Amino acid sequence: MNLPLIINVLLFAALLTALARVSKPSWSLSRKVLTGLVMGVLFGFALQLVYGAGHPAIAASIEWFNLVGNGYVQLLQMIVMPLVFASILSAVAKLHNAASLGRISLLTLGTLLLTTLIAALVGVLVTNLFGLTAEGLVQGVKESARLDAIETSYLGQVSELGVPQLLLSFIPKNPFADLTGANPTSIISVVIFAALLGVAALQLHRDDASRGEKVLAAIDTLQAWVMKLVRLIMTLTPYGVMALMTKVVASSNPEEIVKLGSFVLASYLGLGLMFLVHGLLLALVGVNPITFLRKVAPVLSFAFSSRSSAATIPLNVEAQTRRLGVPEAIASFAASFGATIGQNGCAGLYPAMLAVMVAPTVGIDPLDPLWIASLVAIVTLSSAGVAGVGGGATFAALIVLPAMGLPVTLVALLISVEPLIDMGRTALNVNGAMTAGTITSQLLGQTDQALLNGEQREETAHGQA
Repeated sequence: MNLPLIINVLLFAALLTALARVSKPSWSLSRKVLTGLVMGVLFGFALQLVYGAGHPAIAASIEWFNLVGNGYVQLLQMIVMPLVFASILSAVAKLHNAASLGRISLLTLGTLLLTTLIAALVGVLVTNLFGLTAEGLVQGVKESARLDAIETSYLGQVSELGVPQLLLSFIPKNPFADLTGANPTSIISVVIFAALLGVAALQLHRDDASRGEKVLAAIDTLQAWVMKLVRLIMTLTPYGVMALMTKVVASSNPEEIVKLGSFVLASYLGLGLMFLVHGLLLALVGVNPITFLRKVAPVLSFAFSSRSSAATIPLNVEAQTRRLGVPEAIASFAASFGATIGQNGCAGLYPAMLAVMVAPTVGIDPLDPLWIASLVAIVTLSSAGVAGVGGGATFAALIVLPAMGLPVTLVALLISVEPLIDMGRTALNVNGAMTAGTITSQLLGQTDQALLNGEQREETAHGQA
C-alpha cells in the first residue's frame, strides 16, 4: 500500500471540497480563481517541503491531481472549436456589412503583429542587457534526448514550411478535419470557414428572406447553446487552476531553475515589459490598464497554469464580452486569431532571445542594427501559424533560428526551465489577444463603456456565469 500517495490524494480531495464550500455564490470568478490558485501554490509548496523535489510520491500524486487539472484543460479544448465556429458564424451573420468584417480583421491582426514586433525588440533588449549567451551551457542526458526528439518530430515539419505554404495552410480544405484540430493552423481554417458560411447566410437572407430568416435563427440558437456549454464548464475554473498550480509548484526543481536563473530573470523582465507595452497601448485608446488587468486576471491565471493559449479561448471570449464590453464579433476574432497569429510570448519574445544568445557562438554581433532588423522581421512574419498549445514556442524558435542561419541546439539546453517560462509566455500571449480585441473595439467605437468601467455589472456577469 502506498500510504503517502493515499494521504496526498485525500488531502487534495479535502482541499477541493474546502474550495467549493468557501466559494460563496456572491463571489466573483476572479476571487474564486485567486482562492484556488493560492490553495494550489500552498499545497504544492507543502508537498515540496515534505518530500523534496523529484520524489516518487509527488510524481504518483500528480497523476491523480491531473484528473482535475488536465481534465479541466481537456474540457476547454473540447469546446474550443465549437465555440470558435459558432461565435464567428454568429458574429458574421449579425454584421450585415462585409466592410465591418474587413475592418475588424485588419485592426485585430495589425495589433497582434505590431505587439509581436515590439516583443521581438524587447527580447533583443533584455538578452543583450543581461549579456546572455549560449556559450558554456552543458548538454546533459536530458538535453541530448530533447535534441533528438526535436530533430525527429519538429525539424521535418519546419523544413517544409515556407511563407506561401503557411498562407495556403490557412485556407480550409476539409473543414470537418479542421474542426477536430487536425492541423497547427486548424483554428484559422475554422475561422475562415465559419466566416464564409456567415457571408453565405447573409446572401441567402438577401435573396430569399424566408429561408434566410430560418438560417439566421438557427445560427443564433446554435451560438446560444454553445455559450451555455462554455459557461457550464467555466464554473470548474477555480478547481482546475488549483490542481494545475499544485502540479506546477510540486514538480518544479529549484536547483535547475537557479542554474539558469539569469535566463529566467531576463525572460520575466521581458514579459513584464510587454505587459507594460500592452497597458500603454490600451491607455492610448482610452482604456484604464489597471481596470483591464483586474477584469482579465482569472483568464491570465488559467493561461499561466495551463500553458495553453488555445484552451484559454473560451475564457478569453467570455472576459472580453462580459467584463470588457467588447462586442462578440470582435472578441471572437481576437481570441481565435490570437491563439495562432502574433503570440507575443511564444512567437515574439522567446525566439528573439534565443537568436541573440546563439549569435555570438557563430561569430555574429547581436548588436548589429541590420542583423536585429532582419531578426525582428523574420520573427514577426513567422509568428503567423504558431499553434497555441504546448510546444508552440519550440516550433517558433525552430522556424526563426534556421532562417537566421543559427543552430537549434539551445532549444534543447533550456529544457529544465522551459515549463516555468512557458507559463509566463502563455499569459502574455492571451493578454495580447485580449488587448487586440479591446483596442479594435475602442477604435471602432463599439465598446460598451458602462460594462468596461462598471464594477457592479462585472460582478453580476460573474454570478451568472
